[in-house]
Formats: sequence, structure tokens, C-alpha cells
Amino acid sequence: MEKKRIAVITGANSGIGKEFAFLLANDRSIDEIWAIAQDEDRLIKLHDSIGDKVRTFSMDLTDRNNISLLERLIVDEDADIPYLINCAGFAKFGDYSAISRQTTVNMIDLNVSALVALTLICIPFMPRGAHIINMASQAAFQPVPYQNVYSATKAFVLSYTRALNVELKDKRICATAVCPGWMNTRLIERATTNARKTITKFPFIVEPYVVARKALNDARKNKDMSVYGIVIKLAHISSKLLPHKLLMKLWLIIQGIC
Repeated sequence: MEKKRIAVITGANSGIGKEFAFLLANDRSIDEIWAIAQDEDRLIKLHDSIGDKVRTFSMDLTDRNNISLLERLIVDEDADIPYLINCAGFAKFGDYSAISRQTTVNMIDLNVSALVALTLICIPFMPRGAHIINMASQAAFQPVPYQNVYSATKAFVLSYTRALNVELKDKRICATAVCPGWMNTRLIERATTNARKTITKFPFIVEPYVVARKALNDARKNKDMSVYGIVIKLAHISSKLLPHKLLMKLWLIIQGIC
């Protein structure tokens, strides 16, 4: 008897996580989508939009108890996981003193610790040809003042995912880091603070659907990194060629921060 095939998506209630859910809803090789996010109302709307193929889990992934609960659920299900897509995460804009210590630590817990924990939980259930898709960011390419912790977490995700991809080659599992620029999602709204010095300009913003579609295609081509758009590709090249001190100065000029 064939095992059920499950796609696990965190941050699935909005933004790019929701777009991945819609894309995989059309994949006949997937029997069920596990949509994991904190906002229960938005998860209900996702279920109503896609149907019973979606199974929703309202969880705060910064809570280690919820990570343990997910592990038990996955073990008990004993299904194949051809896709793990880690989209859960958040940012806060502004200087370090404008963001509480608890919020800062929670950002690391969600963007980094939960992503790694869920990846390690799912790998034993992933068949050959499976895909891990982790949301990094253009912010992973260089240090970014006034979103310092967020960009550092995304640098971790990029480095971790690309290295993990090498380690998983024997299992024929591909890990792909997705590195978009600004996307039209709730992340920007949630990241805004009343800090005197903060990020207010979001050039070359795109819709999350186009990023998700390219990311899925790149993952299926077994690429370890997915970058959407010529502007972000140029930013990636610049981060390799130019001093990061210069790039940070340019960033401050763009944002109008003195």
C-alpha cells in the first residue's frame, strides 16, 4: 500500500506561503497539504479556498512545545513528505533600541530555530526526489542596518540550506534557498515600527506569486538557490564584488537614513 504524500508548509496563511499552498493544490501527486501558521482565521479562509486537501494547524512555532507536537503528528502519520516549505518568519524594522529583546529573540526562534527543527523532523520522512524550500531573502547577501537581526537570520537560512543540500545529495533530496527582494506581503506591514531611523522605501516590489512559482520551478530543477528578477540577481553579484561597507552606505542613502 502506498503511503500518503504530504506537503508541509509553514507560514501558509498568507503571503508566499499561501501562494505555495495554491500551487501545490494543483499537484496531483500531493494527497494532502499541511498548512501551519498562527492565524487561525486566515487558515480557515485558506481551507475554504482550496478545500479538504488542506489540513490546517494553528501553531506558534516559537513555542518548542508546538514543535514537539508537530513531530509527534508527523511520526504518527508516517507519510511521505515530498515537499517541506518553510515560509514562517517575520521582520522588524528600526534601530536595535526600538525593538524589544523578546521580539528580537522571537525573530531568531521563528526564522532560524523553528526552520531547522522542522527540517530535521521531516527529513527522515522525505523520499528520494523530495524538496526542501526555505525562505531566505535578498537581505541574506549582505549586512543590512535597521533590520540587522532579520537580515542575519536570512543569511543563516541561505548558508544552512546550501550546505544541507550538499549533505542530502546521497538521499536525492534537494534543498533550495529562496532569496526574493521586497514582496507585497504582510511582512512589511508587520515589520513597521515607530523607530526614528527605520526602513520606509521598498523599491522593485513584486507579488509573491511570481516568486513562489519560480522557486518551485527552480527546486524541481534541483537548484540550491532561487533568485527572482534581474535586480535581485545584480544585487547578489554586487554583494560578491563590492565591499559590504560600501553596500551598507548605499542602502542607507536609498532609505534616506543619515
